[in-house]
Amino acid sequence: MGFIRCENEGCGRLLPLVSSPVPTMKLIPTLLLAASVSGIDSCSPQPSSPPSGKPKVALVMKSLANEFFQTMAEGAKKHQAAHAADYDLVVNGIKNETDLAEQVGLVEQMVAQGVQAIVIAPADSKALVTVLKRAKDAGVLVINIDNKLDADTLKQVGLQIPFVGPDNRAGAKAVGEVLAKNLKAGDEVAIIEGVTTAFNGQQRKAGFEDAMNAAGMKIVSTQSGQWEMERANGVAAGIIAANPNVKALLCANDNMALGAAAAVQAAGKAGQVQIVGFDNIAALKPLLADGCVLATADQHGDQLAVFGIEAALKVLKEKTTLSDQQTPVDVVTK
Repeated sequence: MGFIRCENEGCGRLLPLVSSPVPTMKLIPTLLLAASVSGIDSCSPQPSSPPSGKPKVALVMKSLANEFFQTMAEGAKKHQAAHAADYDLVVNGIKNETDLAEQVGLVEQMVAQGVQAIVIAPADSKALVTVLKRAKDAGVLVINIDNKLDADTLKQVGLQIPFVGPDNRAGAKAVGEVLAKNLKAGDEVAIIEGVTTAFNGQQRKAGFEDAMNAAGMKIVSTQSGQWEMERANGVAAGIIAANPNVKALLCANDNMALGAAAAVQAAGKAGQVQIVGFDNIAALKPLLADGCVLATADQHGDQLAVFGIEAALKVLKEKTTLSDQQTPVDVVTK
């Protein structure tokens, strides 16, 4: 992989030159059982309490190749270590953002292992509902974090699952408003969205649109980068080539912002095309400091799973019903 130097004044940072697939981050092996597990039906027995008497909570995330979910996992592990007497934790993730079958399998495995609660960041807002209903029917408490499950799909199967997470639309709008202050009405902008069937991706896209439309910007293209750096790099390069007057790229996560930044540098557009992201991952911080990326949103990834775990423990202990809980999201500019 080659590198290109950021041409923003005072920057000079080397960014990945993506003419071939970008090695994103060291892929953390997916925590899967070797044996396959058959589906769980509503006649499955109630999971028994673990020998320790402590509840076992399973954290099921999206891609552990994404730094955001690595951070989420570490935050959950630290919380469990500090509360080891209160619960046991099993951490799981999938290989890539779109591997829905793998995540469905993880949920089935966790039910088969007899966990008392599943805290899940679903890779798709609709496709995971069926297996989560089977988990609920088997007596497992389910808490939804990060990406909200589709309300209509839940209603169709008669399922209520509380969501613990941020207002993604408001967060994206706030980031877009920071960008708008650095543009003028009529400027051309483009949106690189996440997986189109993910509710949080849809909400971030809508928030970006809210801010751009309110400021009078012209959205010339909206395309999916599938949450991935390499995919977003190719999408950004295509947008820049097709729209030579584009002034900004609004990326629905920081992985895609990194890919877009590399595309901007490769096109010789440093300082001419602004970039914003969402997630505030560590890899983006140097680019924020140098001005290669203007802003991002911090949804406190190190605490997001913890919020869900604490909610699950509260329900298990108090036998209460949980309503949706909104968690904080903040704009970060440096």
